[in-house]
Amino acid sequence: MTQATLPSTTQLVLIPSYDTGPKVYETVAAARRVWAPVWVVVDGSGDGTAAGLQAMAERDPGLRVWVLPTNQGKGAAVLHGLRLAQAAGFSHALTMDADGQHPADLIPAFMRASRERPHAMILGRPVFDASAPLLRVRGRRVSNAWTNLETLGAGVADSLYGFRVYPVADLVDVMSRQRWMRRFDFDTEAVVRLAWRGVKPINLDAPVKYLSAEEGGVSHFRYGRDNLLLTWMHTRLMFGFVFRLPLLSWRRWRRRPPFQR
Repeated sequence: MTQATLPSTTQLVLIPSYDTGPKVYETVAAARRVWAPVWVVVDGSGDGTAAGLQAMAERDPGLRVWVLPTNQGKGAAVLHGLRLAQAAGFSHALTMDADGQHPADLIPAFMRASRERPHAMILGRPVFDASAPLLRVRGRRVSNAWTNLETLGAGVADSLYGFRVYPVADLVDVMSRQRWMRRFDFDTEAVVRLAWRGVKPINLDAPVKYLSAEEGGVSHFRYGRDNLLLTWMHTRLMFGFVFRLPLLSWRRWRRRPPFQR
């Protein structure tokens, strides 16, 4: 008997999807092999996959699909799913991309870590192979450095890798309090604001694949547009960091062993 035949009532897999093509079917099937329930939020896709996913859900009680009428951004799609999950009584959600980059076989391990530390966020720490574009690898180091500063060294190993387990109520509350985090800025801003809230990051290694076009890989990342978005995001977060610096400093002091205080 596999985990997929034993639906969880507290933890679900949440997959936002936008124009990923047939690869989304493989991603969803891989997630369903190891977990239930799996929810997909189709973010206004125009590639025809919404109908295909709905057909899969009709045959599979462990899969549910919601279709947004227009593209609203990754963060908005995740928030839509989180609000539904909260209303249904789920306490934690593992987010993963629909494009095949994330390791579905590690879902049970991440969920187990979340059960052991329910007040923490379980973050994937990417393990790159030769397929990783050097520019992307170097670029995320900049974002990670800013995140480390903005959280005063809270321990976030990677700010951009979206394979994670979040406490649903905390993240919904954080996102509902401001209008950002709705697009590509979601992954980084989520961990920073949750860390400010006192949600501890737990980092687990997870491989990441960069699929070629021949392998069905699709990327919506645009270097100019999305780097500008990240720059604006870190600017906002730095203002928030300065405002919260006394509290963050006190928390860091409290984490030190008594003999070092």
